[in-house]
Amino acid sequence: MPESVENKTVFTLLEVSRSIQKTIAERYKSLYWIKAEMNKLNHYSHSGHCYPELLEKKDGKIVAEMRSILWKMDYQRINRQFMEVLGEPLRDGITILFQAAVSYDPLYGFSLKIVDIDPTFVLGELEKEKRASILALKKEGLYDANRSLPFPLIPKRLAVISVETSKGLSDFFKIIQGNPWGYTIEFTLFPALLQGDKSVASIIKQLEVIAHQIEQFDCVAIIRGGGGDVGLTSYNNYLLAKTIAIFPIPVLTGIGHSTNETVSEMVAYKNAITPSELADFMLQKFHNFAIPVDLAIDKIQRASKKLFEHEYQKLNQSVSTISWNAKSILLREQVNLKNTTMEINSYAKMFFKQQHTQLLQLERLLDLLNPIHILTRGFSIMRINNSSIQKLSQVAVDQEVDIELVDGFITAKVLNKAPKK
Repeated sequence: MPESVENKTVFTLLEVSRSIQKTIAERYKSLYWIKAEMNKLNHYSHSGHCYPELLEKKDGKIVAEMRSILWKMDYQRINRQFMEVLGEPLRDGITILFQAAVSYDPLYGFSLKIVDIDPTFVLGELEKEKRASILALKKEGLYDANRSLPFPLIPKRLAVISVETSKGLSDFFKIIQGNPWGYTIEFTLFPALLQGDKSVASIIKQLEVIAHQIEQFDCVAIIRGGGGDVGLTSYNNYLLAKTIAIFPIPVLTGIGHSTNETVSEMVAYKNAITPSELADFMLQKFHNFAIPVDLAIDKIQRASKKLFEHEYQKLNQSVSTISWNAKSILLREQVNLKNTTMEINSYAKMFFKQQHTQLLQLERLLDLLNPIHILTRGFSIMRINNSSIQKLSQVAVDQEVDIELVDGFITAKVLNKAPKK
């Protein structure tokens, strides 16, 4: 009961709290369906209870905020429903439609006691976010930006955004590294969270890291294992999808699901349903380059072989022609040489015969000129000191001269000399 103090009615805090508790209990007797964004689930593993932070935003600003309670048994039941319908557990950062009782406790204050959450409503809200992201990207002219980029002829250098322990990543590496053609791709892993409320910031951060060393890579691959639609809601986020759309090199996605395509996959250069399919896509690019090269090599080899065979035939023909011509020329020249030899021999014999005749004639002439013949005709030869005398000036009076006769020699003394009249 209130007290009266100096003509004032005074209530204790507990009395006021109980009054509020009673009023609320009388006013809010039933359960209510409420829509709100669950900012934080706040699940405590030691107790199993959850204390979700609920809020409502308008134009990006929080206009209402309230705490709530989700007891362990209710959480387990709701979480099973989420796993059955969505394939993912209840998590932070989603808009939910929940059934709750309005309660007030003097010690803990006002709260909503959640007893049920509709998982199908979450899917509807996610679809709204997806459509809004698509509409915004198309309005900005960015929806087809990444798909419009030229794809490298051989994507040898790949930046991979994934979790190192991801089974999808393991499958991707297994196919690439075990390909029977020996194609080699260089990988650089950029670890990131791939689901949950922190995944958007984590993936964007790694894309920014890659962008600062963009010249080292041919394309980017975002690789994740399988998961339900709620686990993929981050890929419908407008900021993430925009970052992928405007990325300066092709972005490939293999995030492991076969249900509705996310916005990030839609704007990526290539979306593969699984990491294994993405690996096949990469190898096919190598095939697209290697097969024409192999065909060209085969064509060149066949053309070269045909050309060599043709030239070999021509060479053989040339050798045969040269051999026949050489033999023909040799035979002809042998005949010519034989004829020439015979002509030379004949000419030599005739020449030597002529020369012999001339020598005989010269011999006779020389014999006629022999001084002995002159001496036999009554002439003599006069000499002084073994030199013949031809002129008067060669001899002096009283000088001795030698006179050769046909049958001997005379030494005489010059008594007189007189010129010829």
